[in-house]
Amino acid sequence: MEVREPAVAYGKNKFTEEEYLQMEEQSSEKHEFYRGEIFLLHAGEVSAMSGAKVTHNIISGNIFGEIKQKLKGKSCQPFNSDQRIYIPHNTLYTYPDISIVCGKPETKDDDELNLLNPSVIIEILSPSTRNYDMGGKFDLYRDILSLKEYILVDTKSVRIYAFRINDSGHWELEEYKNIQDVLLIKAIQTSIALTDIYEAVRF
Repeated sequence: MEVREPAVAYGKNKFTEEEYLQMEEQSSEKHEFYRGEIFLLHAGEVSAMSGAKVTHNIISGNIFGEIKQKLKGKSCQPFNSDQRIYIPHNTLYTYPDISIVCGKPETKDDDELNLLNPSVIIEILSPSTRNYDMGGKFDLYRDILSLKEYILVDTKSVRIYAFRINDSGHWELEEYKNIQDVLLIKAIQTSIALTDIYEAVRF
């Protein structure tokens, strides 16, 4: 997801979380909230209203489909980009491309809307999202106590960045660059071939 400039069209620069949630409920587009500011989210460099680019959608669909099938009957379950994530520690509300929860999903005040406990977050990169997803957004995601893996999937070439938290509490990076590689999502004990992730993608 791409973050644009703050949405100042609402008539002021700072908002409460309650104001954001109320506006988001009535909005036809998705917005991210962070420390009083509201940002318009864009998928694959175009607005959420008009949809993401084809490559972004193919990759996201491939991954979600594989994970959904592999987790059938198990205690973990995937959610798509319609699921909003809330991080109380830093106030971020956002919509990851894919999130995975193991065990019972926990939401803010049991509202069934704002998920608190993802174990895995997956973002599909584009040139405009790369720096934010790999830098500032990853810093914010690390405040999620339940998060064990953060996976970034490129759309311009065969490349996947898998960040995993180790037993010492430090994040380690493993890269996948060969189409014959197999991505390990350790937190859910699941593997997905890159040939399946990039199926039908043309670079």
